[in-house]
Amino acid sequence: MSKEIPYKIYLEESELPKQWYNVRADMKNKPAPLLNPATHEPMTVEELSQVFCRELAEQELNDKDPYIDIPQEILDFYKMYRPAPLVRAYCLEKALDTPAKIYYKFEGNNTSGSHKLNSAIAQAYYAKKQGLKGVTTETGAGQWGTALSMACAYLELDCKVFMVKVSYEQKPFRREVMRTYGADVTPSPSTTTKVGREILEKFPGTTGSLGCAISEAVEVAVNTEGYRYVLGSVLSQVLLHQSVIGLETMAACDKYGIKPDMIIGCAGGGSNLGGLISPFMGRKLRGEADYEFIAVEPASCPSLTRGKYAYDFCDTGMVCPLQKMYTLGSGFIPSANHAGGLRYHGMSGIVSQLYDDGLMTARSVEQTSVFRAAEQFARVEGILPAPESSHAIRVAIDEAMKCKETGEEKTILFGLTGTGYFDMVAYQKFNDGQMSDYIPTDEEIARSLANLPKL
Repeated sequence: MSKEIPYKIYLEESELPKQWYNVRADMKNKPAPLLNPATHEPMTVEELSQVFCRELAEQELNDKDPYIDIPQEILDFYKMYRPAPLVRAYCLEKALDTPAKIYYKFEGNNTSGSHKLNSAIAQAYYAKKQGLKGVTTETGAGQWGTALSMACAYLELDCKVFMVKVSYEQKPFRREVMRTYGADVTPSPSTTTKVGREILEKFPGTTGSLGCAISEAVEVAVNTEGYRYVLGSVLSQVLLHQSVIGLETMAACDKYGIKPDMIIGCAGGGSNLGGLISPFMGRKLRGEADYEFIAVEPASCPSLTRGKYAYDFCDTGMVCPLQKMYTLGSGFIPSANHAGGLRYHGMSGIVSQLYDDGLMTARSVEQTSVFRAAEQFARVEGILPAPESSHAIRVAIDEAMKCKETGEEKTILFGLTGTGYFDMVAYQKFNDGQMSDYIPTDEEIARSLANLPKL
């Protein structure tokens, strides 16, 4: 065991990033503009400000400034749980008997148990600064809803959360954490909104999706005075805030002379993956270094690997702006798998553009395989990982085993951006042999893609 690299690498508090990194500034091919769903013209700051806080709308459309200052109030909040450790997975390396060096950036050391708090506090801060009463949002597995509830409680803002119905039922304790922080939590689709009732009529008995929950949250935001909508993934502003993950990781790597050969992240909407890879991708775009980037998505919701790169609605109710992205169609309702945070029909416009440009690759994995990797990791590394993050663990282990076969000493880095302590129903299903894999057929995906908007 090397004595040069400690198990956990922590930066000093003084080394925390003072600015977010905006990868769009270094992208040769910028993500296509968001389009107004009514006019199909590019969205303006003024139009976006009807839904989002104004400063967040400005961040959403900013593709010129590579660095954006982090307000001191947000930095002070970050210090409660940041810097987060970069961990050398010595025990996993030994268990796999691989020559590969494996590192993971662990983002679970906060009440939400995930990376989501990085953007939640930023979005809540801008809402408070604008003088709003509260915010609305959606949540899949509950990490984002928990994080936003915590941030809103800290800043004394009202918080209304629409939680994907299958997760609302599977993860009652995460729901109760949100309520403990003062949030109002509604299973989605619900009968409390017009769009929710329409979705229920069209898809009777549906278990919901992030696209459904987004539609409901937006409807409530635009029809309630003093409220704005905030989103936990997909949007460029969210990937901007999450760049603190990659910036810290890169600083820790540079401090100890670590050069990752491949960087792996789970991919649902893109916030985890985009946050981890953005600063490294910046170096690649500027020609300063090269890395292999791998996005890992569930086989049940394979937007990158089987979707189409096209303009589509960001939500099932078709009330949000149109974004050019890899999509399965806004009407695609994923199967009720146990990685609720990845059950989204589309992908970040930034991640989609980078993938389309060939700057990264993508893989889809089945959930039983994911949980095998999760348990293997938990037994040797001592952390129970979230199902979402376990997608990255699956591919990291696969790549480490390839190194064992070839004798290559690659350095593998992945994002462990959540804990699985509220996902025990999923682990129970796996341990009892009751978990199955569902992969949508080509016909199912084709039917959904046939309804893409005609521009």
